[in-house]
Amino acid sequence: MQPESVRAIVTGGVSGLGLSVAARLVAEGGRVALFDVNDDKAAAGVAQLGEANARYFRTDVTDEAQVAANVAEAAAFLGGLNTLVNCAGILGAGRVLGKEAPMPLATFRNTVLVNLVGSFNVAKAAADVMQHNAAGDDGERGVIVNTASVAAYEGQVGQAAYSASKGGVVGMTLPMARELSRFGIRVMTIAPGIFWTPMVDGMPEAVQQSLSASIPFPSRLGQPDEFADTVAFILRNRYLNGETIRLDGAVRLAAK
Repeated sequence: MQPESVRAIVTGGVSGLGLSVAARLVAEGGRVALFDVNDDKAAAGVAQLGEANARYFRTDVTDEAQVAANVAEAAAFLGGLNTLVNCAGILGAGRVLGKEAPMPLATFRNTVLVNLVGSFNVAKAAADVMQHNAAGDDGERGVIVNTASVAAYEGQVGQAAYSASKGGVVGMTLPMARELSRFGIRVMTIAPGIFWTPMVDGMPEAVQQSLSASIPFPSRLGQPDEFADTVAFILRNRYLNGETIRLDGAVRLAAK
């Protein structure tokens, strides 16, 4: 896909990895619709990207009707839709057997609902629009990029809910890619390791240094721009399909 032709929805798009992806797409000539629930950061995000290039849509990714309506509105604003990057997610940290009581089922349910069900919800609504696009080179009509985590493979103590949700994202990548191949829609997933995000930025410096030291090479936290680079590479290379790419500096998470 040519960068200037990108018409993208980015969930979790007003901060962190999502905003970095949106900035990269706009810098290369694309246009973006930012799906998020963070109203406080929305105006700054749109201002950074330019009102002609970006618009904010307050979107609960778990709400089927709202997502379908906002995808339609986003496609109208963008002048089409051929790209979705799912970055919306929550941590949902907590032990199965906590100090006071077992994990409330609502914690597990909400984590899976946002991270896994939300990703599927936006993906199927976007694919429903993309299937009607004119076919480009190789018959391509669209690209969906989901975000998992290395915790999908080696989740730590306290990450049962988060790892389950991200493992589900990895698991649905291939079957979704296989199904949507007849429409010329590719489906890929990126599994980032430990990245600089607003959450990490608020941690004590000693904790940040400890995290960096745990990464083999380069021994530092991942930069949001490196995540955006990977998204851009996926969009350019049409032979990438149905796969999850670990982006982690060779880190393998310890038990805790």
